[in-house]
Amino acid sequence: MTVTQNLPSLLIYAPVPLFFCAGEYYVERQAVNGLRLWAQHFHPVTVMMPLDAAPRNTPPPQGWVPVRTHLEDLAGVRIEPVPMAYRPDQFVRALPRTLRQIRALIDKADYLSFAIGGLFGDWGAVSCLAAHQMQRPFAVWTDRVESEVMRQQLEQGSNRAQAGDDNGIDHGIWRSQLRARLYHRPMARLEQMVIRRAHLGLFHGAETFETYRGFCRNPQLVHDIHISSRDHIDESSLAAKAASVAKGPLRLVYAGRAEAMKGPIDWTTVLERLKVMGVDFEATWLGAGAALPQMRARIARAGLADRVHFAGFVEDQSEVLKQLRAAHLFLFCHKTPESPRCLIEALTCGTPILGYGGAYARDLIANHGGGRLVRRGDTDALAQQVACLDADRTRLAAMIRKAHADGAPFTDVSVFAHRSDILKQHLPGPDRGAAKQHPENKGRHHTSPQRRGGGVGAARLDSPALNGWPLSSSSGNGGAV
Repeated sequence: MTVTQNLPSLLIYAPVPLFFCAGEYYVERQAVNGLRLWAQHFHPVTVMMPLDAAPRNTPPPQGWVPVRTHLEDLAGVRIEPVPMAYRPDQFVRALPRTLRQIRALIDKADYLSFAIGGLFGDWGAVSCLAAHQMQRPFAVWTDRVESEVMRQQLEQGSNRAQAGDDNGIDHGIWRSQLRARLYHRPMARLEQMVIRRAHLGLFHGAETFETYRGFCRNPQLVHDIHISSRDHIDESSLAAKAASVAKGPLRLVYAGRAEAMKGPIDWTTVLERLKVMGVDFEATWLGAGAALPQMRARIARAGLADRVHFAGFVEDQSEVLKQLRAAHLFLFCHKTPESPRCLIEALTCGTPILGYGGAYARDLIANHGGGRLVRRGDTDALAQQVACLDADRTRLAAMIRKAHADGAPFTDVSVFAHRSDILKQHLPGPDRGAAKQHPENKGRHHTSPQRRGGGVGAARLDSPALNGWPLSSSSGNGGAV
């Protein structure tokens, strides 16, 4: 058992919202696991998280759990709520008080790591700049190129408008288009400014690593996953799965939100093309989102309703993994530069990934070839890849084994341990004097697939009413905006 008294302290910012409903706080289920794993390497772990500004009796989203039911997992974790302030006026009002709160927390912590992504209300970026002003070395974390995601959303919306597409997912797109037009350039400048000042860059996935490494004095490629070694497909099940593909319909799956950035309409387009090509298949989409009605309508018009299942949001992670293990291929059409965990989860289940190419996906299957990638947006090429594997089941069986090999290094314990080791190796520790004199590391460090790290986990919020759960008096703002 870890002797927590000998562990250094850690301060992180995680933009996973907290919710307050019926007298208690709620946090994302996977965030509990992330904080539990951080607490194996640091003590205490203090996490700043935005408190949702919805009315206090608004039910939390699916996947959020009461803090009180996970106090044992969160022993040694301390929650510091900060305001959710994504509008400019909210941010300006909240900044003075929240900045004082952040500075006080920075002053108490041995190690600092802040997630960034956004513009107004990005308390991770504010924390980075505050640490820089205080001459405290810090790490910056990100799992997608947020400014580029916003720029591409603007471009996609403009393309739909020029094409006169009245089947777009969001008919009220003008507001988000205006926001994207105003925000994406200053957002990119903020990202670069913060990363240039960081002593360490923790970039989840090769997509973010390749984008940001040139701005960072010490970039590190890491990964974020919440799959334990017990969740990986075992050897006997893998052998049975590889043997089972010899006959029967091809089983396709996707797990994620049905939102524009995930390419849900491209996904249905591929299925429509597979029908024309005569491929016998069954497909399942696990996840909810704004695009589901349009997806269902297209599938119905194509005469595929008996072959395509839309499961909606599935809260039970074991059920998600069961579906991934049962599938022959994980079909994805991601349109933006991000590092989604679902690709790693598929590989750990022995399910090859087929989809749009990008640095992140290419890196995941670089060692063993557990998948195939095509140019982003090329639905015909993607359908052709699926059809080729359907026609060559021996090749598909071999790819299933390769996918398992590509996923083997990834467990939640290993990636969080790796991330913790990087922080301790590349940032000065509790000796504050040494911290201020710490020399800059100008090298470029690209880790191997066996040495990838974990993402910023989320933490739990507490209040004095929650059975002694620690809540700093500096958190008195309660996230009110």
